Amino acid sequence: MRIPPRIAALGGLAALVSTLLVGGVTASATAAPTAVTAVGSICYSKLPAQAYTTLRLIAAGGPFPYAQDGGVFQNREGILPSQSSSYYHEYTVVTPGSSTRGARRIVTGQKSKEDYYTADHYASFSLVNHNC
Repeated sequence: MRIPPRIAALGGLAALVSTLLVGGVTASATAAPTAVTAVGSICYSKLPAQAYTTLRLIAAGGPFPYAQDGGVFQNREGILPSQSSSYYHEYTVVTPGSSTRGARRIVTGQKSKEDYYTADHYASFSLVNHNC
């Protein structure tokens, strides 16, 4: 049986059994702490103003403010649904006051035109619902 990476990081089989039988997750004392990750959803109307600019640039094909924009997003964190290596592309969402690119990004999926927003540099993602 394949144990999902998040469960394996929480103590392997013991965490899986606890989850299945008790309904909770317990980590062993020797398990390393892990970051909480999630793919949620966010209404288009709740995005920061700078995300609208990024989405307009994506729709127009650029020009983009950073050389990295449009590059392949590798999904190394494994949070987004598994796809081929060139499926996802990332774009910077400008962070006001930041002297760097900041932590905010839009990651797009090519096949079904999905857009994911992250405000925490890939620790979590929210699928953008363009209908609200």
